[in-house]
Amino acid sequence: MMTSHDGRAVEKVEQMAGGKGHVLIERLLTEEQLNGKCGLYAKVTLEPGCTLGVHGHTGETETYYLLSGEGMYYDNDKSYPVKAGDVTFCEDGGTHGLDNTGDTELTFMALIIKG
Repeated sequence: MMTSHDGRAVEKVEQMAGGKGHVLIERLLTEEQLNGKCGLYAKVTLEPGCTLGVHGHTGETETYYLLSGEGMYYDNDKSYPVKAGDVTFCEDGGTHGLDNTGDTELTFMALIIKG
């Protein structure tokens, strides 16, 4: 396990949700801090050529706020390009995924809200 510049653990997950390469996840809040209301609040990094495979959410939603880079976002049966400053939303019962299509890191904030 790696650490961020301020000492938080950064988890490296290979082939997340069937994707290519790996995903780096820096959890910004602990489970205790999330208090059962959220499943995740994290900074996520996809290095060039890496992808986060298409996956579903049941009983929760997930929002991405892109901080840097560019990619292709998969939203149920649609796909469209995304870049820094864009926000995506996967509704309860929906599916989504993200590919880094650029030559720099694609970083984003991920927030999973339960309920």
